[in-house]
Amino acid sequence: MRIPFFSMFMTSPFEGLQEHAEKVKECAWAFQQAIECHLADKCRTFEEFRQEVIQLEREADTIKRRIRGHLPKGTLMPVYNFLLFRYLREQDQVIDSVEDALDWISFRSEPGIPAELEKEFVILTDAVIDPIEELSKMVVEARKYFKNYSEEQRVVIKNIIRNLRQQEHEADKAEDMVKQKVLNMNIDPVTVFHMVRLAEIIGSIADHAENAGDMMRAMVAR
Repeated sequence: MRIPFFSMFMTSPFEGLQEHAEKVKECAWAFQQAIECHLADKCRTFEEFRQEVIQLEREADTIKRRIRGHLPKGTLMPVYNFLLFRYLREQDQVIDSVEDALDWISFRSEPGIPAELEKEFVILTDAVIDPIEELSKMVVEARKYFKNYSEEQRVVIKNIIRNLRQQEHEADKAEDMVKQKVLNMNIDPVTVFHMVRLAEIIGSIADHAENAGDMMRAMVAR
């Protein structure tokens, strides 16, 4: 008879993962607002949202350390420990990439994102918001699955993972659209570099969300 993995814990580690995922989800709104404020040239408001993301990242780090510090050693199924840590790492890198994107903008707030690129950056930003929000749904469903190992619940998780992959693909297309336009604009080299790198950092948000989905897929595999 298969022993449910989480019965070995006094408290399910997915409670912590869900708490961490909620912090990551909170940063999505602040990130979107920060980009919109920057595009509207309201740099003071941009800084307020950037500081909010920094605070959320610190809170997420506290949760991450707590999860790592409270997983018991010597579990009968250590592979799950490895996968949990890999999953947590990718989920944490989502919020790290959000912070990195806003930091990168702050390094060169003037002259900012060229007006010709505003539409493309809005599309790219919107494209990475859905994967962020999808993570918290996935963790909620995973908690349910690991309580009873229901095949129906497993299918729900796999569908979310499929959504993450499709969303990451859409984000890749949006990132490429920015790069293609930047590299064909008559602007100074520093702005070209700044915009291309910004697109890559924002795009990496969806990359890490997809990677988290891959780790979850490994955890629910049979």
